[in-house]
Amino acid sequence: MFYWCNKEHDVYEIIVGNPEVYSFMMEQLPLIDGGLIEQSSDRSKIHLIIHEYTCMMENSVIKHIGTLDLLHVYPVILEKGGDYHRVIAFRHGDLEELFKRLEKSGWVCKIIYKVPFDGFIASSLTLTADALFSDLTGKQTDALLTAYRNGYYKLPRKADVKTIASKEGVPRTTFQEHLKKAENKLVAALTRLLTSNYLTMHR
Repeated sequence: MFYWCNKEHDVYEIIVGNPEVYSFMMEQLPLIDGGLIEQSSDRSKIHLIIHEYTCMMENSVIKHIGTLDLLHVYPVILEKGGDYHRVIAFRHGDLEELFKRLEKSGWVCKIIYKVPFDGFIASSLTLTADALFSDLTGKQTDALLTAYRNGYYKLPRKADVKTIASKEGVPRTTFQEHLKKAENKLVAALTRLLTSNYLTMHR
């Protein structure tokens, strides 16, 4: 679940994995406190806009971050009982002070991933094509594009590795190796972005 707050409304995006979970979540919506203003869904995502905002409640993580010289980057990720926050700290002392305040308020904090801040906020917040694809070789890129064109990433899949390799006239094992390496590199790059500077908070 992903969460944004604009100090007027809470906005949630809930990603559901199967029809049973989707049905359960839709049944729970009328029980939400705070005044549900708007909802939309497409059988895989549920979007909620709630009148009451929680980000500035007393002792909330977001409020504590806002009182220090820290830059909080939305969305907050809510998963498995933890709140995952991405924060840019200009001074290490501000981060230490944040931990002190949160622990005093009953939060359990853990740094999941930390990278040096290079002084450029924009580059810290944006995902460039170079960051995603620079590690891919030409053959890995070709394999990825070929798989996509043949419907390999559609649900349900339109073709398997063996069919695509045969159509392209290349050995199945070779095509599969290039494709898997490309996928692994992309996932690793995305994971670094998603976890970069994320703090997990439990209470």
